[in-house]
Amino acid sequence: MKIFHISAECYPVAKVGGLADIVGALSKFQNEAGHHVSVIVPRYDVKYFKENEFVAVHAGHVKLGKFNFPFSVYKEAVNNLGFELYSVAIPELFGRNEIYGFEDDIERFLSFQIATLDWLISRKSLPDVINCHDHHTGLIPFMMLYAFKYEKIKNIPTIITIHSSLYQGQFGFDKLYYLPDFELSNVHVLQWDNQINSMAVGLKCAWAVTTVSPNYLNEINYSANGLESLFRMVRYKSKGILNGIDTEVWNPEKDSMIEKNYSINNFISGKKKNKEKLCKLFDLDSEKPLFSFIGRLLPEKGADVLAEAIPIAIKENKKGINIFILGSGDKQIETQLKELVADFKGNYNVFIGYNEELAHLIYAASDFLLMPSRIEPCGLNQMYSFRYGTVPVVRRTGGLKDTVIDIGDENGNGICHDQTSVIDIIASIQRAIELFEDKEKFNSIRKLGMSLDHSWKNAYKEYIEMYNLIIKKI
Repeated sequence: MKIFHISAECYPVAKVGGLADIVGALSKFQNEAGHHVSVIVPRYDVKYFKENEFVAVHAGHVKLGKFNFPFSVYKEAVNNLGFELYSVAIPELFGRNEIYGFEDDIERFLSFQIATLDWLISRKSLPDVINCHDHHTGLIPFMMLYAFKYEKIKNIPTIITIHSSLYQGQFGFDKLYYLPDFELSNVHVLQWDNQINSMAVGLKCAWAVTTVSPNYLNEINYSANGLESLFRMVRYKSKGILNGIDTEVWNPEKDSMIEKNYSINNFISGKKKNKEKLCKLFDLDSEKPLFSFIGRLLPEKGADVLAEAIPIAIKENKKGINIFILGSGDKQIETQLKELVADFKGNYNVFIGYNEELAHLIYAASDFLLMPSRIEPCGLNQMYSFRYGTVPVVRRTGGLKDTVIDIGDENGNGICHDQTSVIDIIASIQRAIELFEDKEKFNSIRKLGMSLDHSWKNAYKEYIEMYNLIIKKI
């Protein structure tokens, strides 16, 4: 089967969050299973494109209303990632080293989608199925079905995978003229809440919908930033598929980014060495329990409440604890977290930004990983923490509810709470400290986590099954 994944991110090419990890890993494992997989991403001004060789395979112009942007499509000369990688270069719009956050993001990602389809109709070899990812590619199913110039590819099945319903790519009908010509009687398909909503369009027009965990599929029927009723309407063609992780990249036995490699058989000594390394780097005490947070510093991740909970947690635990934060995001939350360092030296530190190598070290070093998320469609961090013998402390939501079982229940592998609140976080930290002090039980829980299989070997098969089902409808 020839599969195209179209996405704004793909690890290790361009990454902001879990979207990149999922697209990169899913594509690799589908390819290893014998399918011909290609990934198409924008060509940002980032390190990967500068350090690897690409060859031009197509050139054209994107017409976006009165604007006309030259574009080129490049293919990676050597298959470094386990799948074909294509990049769409539109220098005027994507020649920047940041992926999102610009006033012209609508124009940027709409031009990317149009350029991708223009290149696609020029090809002799067409995909059997196209998997779009999130709102950045949500207009592709509509344009394939209704835009006159894409008649050649209208019968190629499309899937849209929803990684988060929080961001939907809305814009006004004053920009309708950006879209390639289509029969105006179909304009209603674009409308949601008196705007063009890219995610809503994708949900309406894609042949199938997937979410990144079964529980998230249930949640968005009742909480999806205004798309709840639409998610219920398309439930008949939807499936929740729990993400996997790349167990080759995330492997404490072979990970070159950590201080000391270890396995399930010697994780106690291995984690101790990594903890000593991290604590030395950030002025923490390796004898104390180490709680870490890795992720975007945003309210949806509970980072605002975490900033309130940290001082209380440290003050209430007289024996002492360590808390370490890695992330970036909301500037006010960043400032709050940085200001705490002066008050709690030796117990707390923070690294603002993202550093892949440091993230690996944190998973290997930490005793507990904090995930007090308000929204967590799947969550990969808890799976990484299991892999490295770190116990996740999570709020029961989205994929966290699918993967983390409280230690008070049968086969418990983590610590769970129900609300993103200071009280719940403090109570869970206290439970974690009690677990830490019971070394036999603590090590048993850590070993259980390391034994879990969260690889893609089952998840990628579910995607293939869905592709086959919709291909049969042609």
